[in-house]
Amino acid sequence: MKNLIIGSLLMIFWSCNGQQNQSHVLKSVNYDELKSVIQKNDGKLYVVNFWATWCQPCVEEQFKNDPHFKMILVSMDNKRMLDTKVRNFIQKNKIDADVYLLDDIKRMNEWIPAIDENWSGAIPATVIYKNGKKIL
Repeated sequence: MKNLIIGSLLMIFWSCNGQQNQSHVLKSVNYDELKSVIQKNDGKLYVVNFWATWCQPCVEEQFKNDPHFKMILVSMDNKRMLDTKVRNFIQKNKIDADVYLLDDIKRMNEWIPAIDENWSGAIPATVIYKNGKKIL
């Protein structure tokens, strides 16, 4: 049921977007830095999608922004790929979302269950936050 709800929400918001907004974030972060981004108490719905350029189901997803909705992509690629493969992928596919490369593999046994206690760490995975709380 949870996957059906998440899928339905994402289908509402996802579509191809031909505009590239250069003001979006692209940077490497650890879990604490990511947590401060996705758990804001600002009334906005944050859809956090964990992905990688090498993950085929992940690369099939594109979306657009909405004033009450914020898509945040969390790349699981190797940090060395940020300025090459990840940046090129984002530009080539005209992705219009903030992208954070999560470079915190040493603490993955801590942050994976903190994101979702039922998450195995497999990608793609999507979590939804609103007002600092995980809602799905």
